[in-house]
Amino acid sequence: MAKKIPQPTTPPRERAFLVGVEIFGKKQILSLQDSLTELALLADTAGAEVVGELTQKLSHPHVETYIGPGKVEELKALAEETLAELVIFDDELSPRHQRELEKTLGKNIRVIDRTALILDIFAQHAHTREGMLQVELAQYEYNLPRLTRAWTHLERQAGGGGGRAGSTGGVGLRGPGETQLEVDRRTIRKRIAHLKAELEKVEAYRTRNRSQRRRSRIPTVALVGYTNAGKSTLLNRLAKADVYVADQLFATLDPTTRRVQLPGDNLGLFTDTVGFIQKLPTSLVVAFHATLEEITEADLLLHVVDISHPNALGQFQSVQETLEEIGASHIPMITALNKADQLKNPENARKTLENFPKSVAISALKNTGISDLLQLVQEELFEAFVPVHVRLPYKEGALISLFHELGQVERVEHERGGVQMQGRIPGRLLAQFSSWVAKNNVQAEEADLEEA
Repeated sequence: MAKKIPQPTTPPRERAFLVGVEIFGKKQILSLQDSLTELALLADTAGAEVVGELTQKLSHPHVETYIGPGKVEELKALAEETLAELVIFDDELSPRHQRELEKTLGKNIRVIDRTALILDIFAQHAHTREGMLQVELAQYEYNLPRLTRAWTHLERQAGGGGGRAGSTGGVGLRGPGETQLEVDRRTIRKRIAHLKAELEKVEAYRTRNRSQRRRSRIPTVALVGYTNAGKSTLLNRLAKADVYVADQLFATLDPTTRRVQLPGDNLGLFTDTVGFIQKLPTSLVVAFHATLEEITEADLLLHVVDISHPNALGQFQSVQETLEEIGASHIPMITALNKADQLKNPENARKTLENFPKSVAISALKNTGISDLLQLVQEELFEAFVPVHVRLPYKEGALISLFHELGQVERVEHERGGVQMQGRIPGRLLAQFSSWVAKNNVQAEEADLEEA
């Protein structure tokens, strides 16, 4: 009888308890319950098993424990009852909040917040050198104040490593004491400086690539949207590519660019970018600056919305806010209402179009509405002209030539130091001319006087 070979076992998932707080007067796109549902998906993506949740409404966070003392005791009882090993707060906690909560809940329960959870997911999903640099920088910048203000808290977590929700990035701490603390602070700051220098090289490389793409005169389209809206699936459909796709939050982090054939024998470069989410940590926005520039430098934004999601409009608004935050709100945009095939009544998709600018209902998975989407992209990139009046310095000869070559010039006026041009240009080029828009002749004269 053949001996049975033991099969490797999957390690048990960490048991997580969720906490959500609604602060009166604080603007929040998703409701408290919707936000907790999203937090549960994040926890699942990170590898944790959600065993319960607790909510509270407050006028302001409690100074020591974020939630009130009574709720802390209730949380402790529920965590013990459900055998939770991890408590995840839906909002960012201060180091003091984390320290006091862990002191009250007991040494067997770790406390993290939404930011730490997202950082952990990003650490698991970053595969390129650029992605790993960006995530490492965000982790160190998040952990540095916690190192300086919550020494014993981090001493216990040190060396946790990636792959489990709430890991701290593995800062090698040896023991409490001011001298060791200062050494580690200096070490982390040096590492942060090194990572920023490396990312500057990445940014320079991306800038060169974008310059080459602009010289090729092939317009660029950035796919943006809430995480898990179906951007990667759509890129695969449009470009007949094989970008990694998974039904989970933040399945892909690193931008991927593919050529797409448009109607009328035109080409477009489509770039899949990292998915957005409400309460996106500021540290991630900063660390992913080089990647996000792929969005801010695009000729057109293709906003992919999961129309089957119960809060699709809220997700759309959250992405719009993030685009404004990173300085991309001026770029022309069209909207693809994806996953229309999952609606019980497809007619609802057509009615919903009224809530979204320049939109088309599609299903990237079922290949429906794709030709209509490509036609809309074609019109925005090559057929939609917008009026513009710019004052270009002579040193911007490339832009002057671009206006003559692709625009419709109505008036040219040469003056000292530059040229005023008025006419119409393709909407996709507007971003390139935005720095030189002449609001009126008075301002132009004032600029001349300042130069004199």
